[in-house]
Amino acid sequence: MPIDLRPHAIAVGGDAVARDADGRVVFVAGALPGDHVQVEVTEERKAFARADLVAVLAAGPDRVEPGCPHVRVGCGGCGWQHVEHGAQRRLKRGLVTEVLERQGKVVDPVVLDGPDLPPNGARTTLRGLVVGSRFAYRRRRSHDPVTVADCPIAHPLIDELVVEGRFGDATEVTLRASARTGERLVVVTPDASGVRVPAGVEVVGIDELQKGHRAWFHEEVAGRRWRVSATSFFQARPDGADALVAAVRDAVERLAPDAERLVDLCSGVGLFAGTVGAGRRVVAVERHRPAVVDARHNLADLDVRLIRASIGSWRPSAADVVVADPARTGLGKEGVAAVAATGADACVLVSCDPASLGRDAGLLAAAGYRHAGSTVIDLFPHTPHVEVVSGFVRPEGGAGRG
Repeated sequence: MPIDLRPHAIAVGGDAVARDADGRVVFVAGALPGDHVQVEVTEERKAFARADLVAVLAAGPDRVEPGCPHVRVGCGGCGWQHVEHGAQRRLKRGLVTEVLERQGKVVDPVVLDGPDLPPNGARTTLRGLVVGSRFAYRRRRSHDPVTVADCPIAHPLIDELVVEGRFGDATEVTLRASARTGERLVVVTPDASGVRVPAGVEVVGIDELQKGHRAWFHEEVAGRRWRVSATSFFQARPDGADALVAAVRDAVERLAPDAERLVDLCSGVGLFAGTVGAGRRVVAVERHRPAVVDARHNLADLDVRLIRASIGSWRPSAADVVVADPARTGLGKEGVAAVAATGADACVLVSCDPASLGRDAGLLAAAGYRHAGSTVIDLFPHTPHVEVVSGFVRPEGGAGRG
């Protein structure tokens, strides 16, 4: 039975937060603070419930009509196309502030906006399903596919592959491109048989990669050229990677201006080791073998020692500052213990999930590090995904506010 609600906040993950007539918290997919909505409860727990939006009875000030027709028929690629662009940035900043206060126990955290990146035509990596040889996203909150004729958020080099690509009998596909070199790479699962794409696009099957075949493309970010293998992580837009490098560099220079020794944890293909670490002695730690091979190529001209290891198995090296860019799960106890074991007086943490940031902030505080400001880099407009660069400093060894 539908019920009427008036959401008042946004939760991590992008759902709106409301309370029903009994005071129970209800998370509503597709709603926004300030809306008056009718919803259908889909899941009930003792402490909360989840609901889907049935109708918007009165739109709040941040709601707009989605610009993409595929969103209107259920495409799950962009969960926030119904949110005005400026409001997206404000809501993300509020989320980060809230988790730092609630989970990290940070009093009056300083949280700033990064540069305003264009919301459309910028994404250089898309992952999706294949249906009838065509690219498809998953439907919102479902594994069911939604075939799309084009994709407004994609860079034109990627959108051409969405429109013209035919991916044979593959079940999944990853489309990758360099906005600055023009190179393109298509990775298909399980194999590349029957794939047809525009001339000049490299195609590789997961089966080939598993047999040791190498495939990569190059991107240019922060004045350097980066080789990125088919399965190596790299930020999905070069202007966003530029912004991340700038924010990390600013935090390092602010919190550890005299740092000579830098540890780069979860270093990937070497983005921060090769930019922020330039002119310093760097130890870079990464567990993914193809990324380590890429980093060895990308950092050959710099004073960098590469170590292939997980954070938990790495024997910490002494450092003046640590830069860490972990996966969505964050540093956790092992990662924070490794940071502390380096003896570094400053840590710059790149987080891609607000909940893990809040937890890591609390763990770092317990290890003696004080929050010294965060910058939200909106790498994924039209989605609730949040990327944050945060500084942490030991009070006796650095400066900052937070």
